[in-house]
Amino acid sequence: MEKNCYAIEFKGITKRFGPVVANDSVDLGLRRGEILALLGENGSGKTTLMNMLAGIYLPDEGSILAEGHPISIRSPKDSFAHGIGMIHQHYKLVDVFTAAENIVLGLENEKKLDMKKANARVREICQRYGFEIDPEKKVYDMSVSEKQTVEIVKVLYRGADILILDEPTAVLTPQETERLFSILRNMREDNKTIVIITHKLNEVMAISDEVAVLRKGKYIGTVKTSETNPQALTDMMVGRSVTLNIDRPLNENQAERLTVKDLSCFDHEHIKKLDKVSFTAMGGEILGVAGIAGSGQKELLEAIAGLCPVAEGSITYYPPEGGADELVGKTPMQIRKQGVSLAFIPEDRLGMGLVGSMGMTGNMMLRSWRRGRSPFVNRKEPQTLANRILRDLEVVTPDVEFPVRKLSGGNVQKVLVGREIASSPNVLMTAYAVRGLDINTSYTIYNLMTEQKMRGAAVIFVGEDLDVLLELCDRILVLCGGRVSGIVDARSATKEEIGLLMTSVGGKEEA
Repeated sequence: MEKNCYAIEFKGITKRFGPVVANDSVDLGLRRGEILALLGENGSGKTTLMNMLAGIYLPDEGSILAEGHPISIRSPKDSFAHGIGMIHQHYKLVDVFTAAENIVLGLENEKKLDMKKANARVREICQRYGFEIDPEKKVYDMSVSEKQTVEIVKVLYRGADILILDEPTAVLTPQETERLFSILRNMREDNKTIVIITHKLNEVMAISDEVAVLRKGKYIGTVKTSETNPQALTDMMVGRSVTLNIDRPLNENQAERLTVKDLSCFDHEHIKKLDKVSFTAMGGEILGVAGIAGSGQKELLEAIAGLCPVAEGSITYYPPEGGADELVGKTPMQIRKQGVSLAFIPEDRLGMGLVGSMGMTGNMMLRSWRRGRSPFVNRKEPQTLANRILRDLEVVTPDVEFPVRKLSGGNVQKVLVGREIASSPNVLMTAYAVRGLDINTSYTIYNLMTEQKMRGAAVIFVGEDLDVLLELCDRILVLCGGRVSGIVDARSATKEEIGLLMTSVGGKEEA
């Protein structure tokens, strides 16, 4: 009986941000001892709804019930008092502290900090659910999955019975994801209530008991995972039938477009980020780049774009009309002046890609303003392009002059991808092009990448979803600790094989 009772219930929850209604009269129940997957397109209100449970936002209307009784959650402290803990996408840890120090940080009832006792309690929690973490290890020495483990143990240490995980597998290898799922199943057996916010339908089918779907702020319904399938869930999310196939046509007219040889780079703290990386990107193919977070993907693309200093090695660009251009030692402006047709969609959308205070038109002009022959900037062409991207990629914005920093992450990404593709580059580099994007928009982006490939461009696609990399790409380059641990044929490689290369096991065996 206890299993069917709602641990938490939302009744008529509405949340507005100015004129935007993020949640519209949502009724949703979370059952004790179950894993609920929360699905929805970008801007459907998933994270906003859970942030109200975490005490980050207050609902404008409606009520939250715990075990059938109304409760008031006005702060994260209130949320913890009701046994609710949220693990956010961006971890909130102090690098110079140990795992245990981060876990007990801020606890008021710890009058005198007894680290021996805290370490023992952390070990006890880890043993109970199957976590692998050393309480005395410093955060700066940890992998991404270890940091995530610390965040989960932190909320369990505080007595959480209801756990909310926002995109928990975004930066994990397949092996780490399976380990996390095993731990979540152990928690479910311990009668914990778990909510996972995710975009990955294969993971929804693998781990959840039920799936709740939101669309444009409204609650559409909850279905049993055993009684549904990815296609039906996508149709619920989007409101119409969506094709879930990534086309991978073969471009027979491939030509060498970019050759990277023995490339090494250091960051500003003189830590080696790339170590003798070599590969060739062909025009007419999508080259995927896989690796756990921080393996050198960012530095690789930035080095090619002229944004990251190169310590040694060469990057040679071969234009379709013939000849060869060396890119090492040149700034992005020098690369462009040299006539190199290169487009880069960076990971940091607003920091590096777009100017947040400007609208879509202004951001389109960033690519074309130097073409002007007079002191007055021509706004007509950029405005036409902005309107075309608005229409083709279904960007949700009041108008093309609305500041892009006020748009949702997914819409910001659409603006950036649309602008770079519009330049018809010979080399197109993307870092996490669909991160945070819903399924419908993601498939639009995949199709755009394939269009560029068939046009003859060399597409370098850094991604974190291995299923997508295996379906979309022609070859996959795997990085581990700044080194190439393997280059595989995406048509015949398996997820497990790439997962092993990502943790360098495969690379060591091959060496």
